Amino acid sequence: MDRYTCPDFAHAALLSVDVQRDVLDGGPLSFASPGSQLPNMVRVVGAFRAARRPIVHVARLYQPDGTNADLCRRGALERGEGALVVGTPGCELVADLLPASGLELNAHALLAGRFQHLTCNETVMYKPRWGAFYGTRLREHLRVTLVTTVVVIGCNFPNCPRATIVEASERDLRVVAVADALSRFSNRDAVDVRDMDVAVMTSDEVVRRLAAQMNATTS
Repeated sequence: MDRYTCPDFAHAALLSVDVQRDVLDGGPLSFASPGSQLPNMVRVVGAFRAARRPIVHVARLYQPDGTNADLCRRGALERGEGALVVGTPGCELVADLLPASGLELNAHALLAGRFQHLTCNETVMYKPRWGAFYGTRLREHLRVTLVTTVVVIGCNFPNCPRATIVEASERDLRVVAVADALSRFSNRDAVDVRDMDVAVMTSDEVVRRLAAQMNATTS
């Protein structure tokens, strides 16, 4: 990677994409299969919290009648077979990723395009389609905190994380894909994103890079 695309962890933010209860094993979107990656997602979130770097939890939320849904999900919602439906437990963020117990999504504010603040460095946002930048204010939100690099984790890579990575690259952000914290991320996927000059790292590598940045800042 060259000086234009190499990750800059001093100005990095974490994007945690669609890590919501309905994607867990046994849920209606269990094909996302995050079980083995979830502990790594939790470690990366914890490392960003310790480094006091911005975290954005990106959530998908559907109205019960499907009026805000993409076409591939609208029929299921109209039949009452949908997932991530506003007002249901399944739309909530996975508890292991939350900064405190008992936090719930403010669906009204999120659907209106507002960011929900969980802590001073941690927010939740709603995305209306696959990618986190499409039809949202995410780029502006990151610009305020001088973010140049986004680290992407979540569910499930072929859909929303992949779209988010492409959109981030299109907006001239440096991008890190955390291979063992993205569900359904394959070796072939690693080759594909590297072709866009996206850095592919493990959760251990990300944790070490954040710790090294913290030490450099305090020394």
